[in-house]
Amino acid sequence: MKKTNLVAIAVFAACSAGSALAVDFNGYARAGTGISGNGDGDVSFMKQGVGRLGNENDNYYEFGFAEQLQTGAQAWDLEAMLAKGDEGQVGWESDNAINVAQFYVKAKGLFASDPDAVLWAGKRYYQRKDVHITDFYFLNNSGTGGGIENVSIGEQKLSLALVQDGENDNASGYIFDARLANIGLWEDANLELVAAYNFSTEKDEKDEVADDGVFLTAIVHQNLDIGFNQTVLQYGTGGYGDQLAGFGSGAWYPRGLDANNDASGYRIINWGVISLGDAWEVGHQLSYHHGSDLNNGMSDSNMYTVVVRPMYKWNDSMRTIMEAGYFSREQDGVDDQGGHKFTLAQGWAMGNSFWARPEIRVYGSYITDEEGTTFGAKGDSDFVAGIQLEVWF
Repeated sequence: MKKTNLVAIAVFAACSAGSALAVDFNGYARAGTGISGNGDGDVSFMKQGVGRLGNENDNYYEFGFAEQLQTGAQAWDLEAMLAKGDEGQVGWESDNAINVAQFYVKAKGLFASDPDAVLWAGKRYYQRKDVHITDFYFLNNSGTGGGIENVSIGEQKLSLALVQDGENDNASGYIFDARLANIGLWEDANLELVAAYNFSTEKDEKDEVADDGVFLTAIVHQNLDIGFNQTVLQYGTGGYGDQLAGFGSGAWYPRGLDANNDASGYRIINWGVISLGDAWEVGHQLSYHHGSDLNNGMSDSNMYTVVVRPMYKWNDSMRTIMEAGYFSREQDGVDDQGGHKFTLAQGWAMGNSFWARPEIRVYGSYITDEEGTTFGAKGDSDFVAGIQLEVWF
């Protein structure tokens, strides 16, 4: 049986069972095509640094299913998700594997002293944090494991989890993740603190050369009458230091390598979405990233990004979207990186919110790689025009 058929079968089975089991079907997808000046079709260049609008060259799909197994004093829920990506170049693409991205059970109401606490185990997207307009997951300790979350400590909520994080010939890696959320600050503002410790267990008569790493995050979330704003402060050591110098999410710790055992890094991110009157909404990302003693202590790194996405709403379904982005990175002993992008898109969405989806957009993007040869012999810049769908439900 072809792998692609598995998705269709799963969707059919879930929908067929819906009337009897009340299965909730949810998901996300993006798909589109483009024509670029260098003949490569769609173009994607450093979207975490310059923005993702009109700057994606793949299709991606998630099909999620949720079933409430029991309600009452105890609530047991099963959640599952299949995910797949492809290049979108032909109508039938069956070579890429389908991933079981999530399959876990969570239970609420098990503890009389704290009925809101949730126990969970399985494979899960674990409380991920991202900036949507750049597809930048700045915290993503997802994987297979288990834990307890939403434990009440006064007005705050504590979550603890253990997640497996890779394996090589010498060791198995794990992440211990601790979070304290809902820490009140000033009016309409709260703080969340996250500490992740990445460690390994060595196999018999084997040595793991990569040191353990610590990843600390503080997120200040400010609700506004016209939207919201988040400021994120992050610090990491070892392999996490190297990740924070770039766009690392905290996943895929570099085991088997000792090049960054002495490294450290930090980054500051500010992002949000606000309304400017009835017709305008604006999303933005500002970030600064610094790494020290990277690559066996041979180099330091500095990078910053600026991305702005204003949107003008003509009516409840039609909008014009612009996005401008710029990033620059300098690292000792490594060629400088830099680039910018400008995109103009006409979109139609099911609603007039910045977040309204499905959205069909027709776009044109001018993208420049200031330091490299991303666009081949044609030069350092390229123009791409295309059409794309994005939907979540």
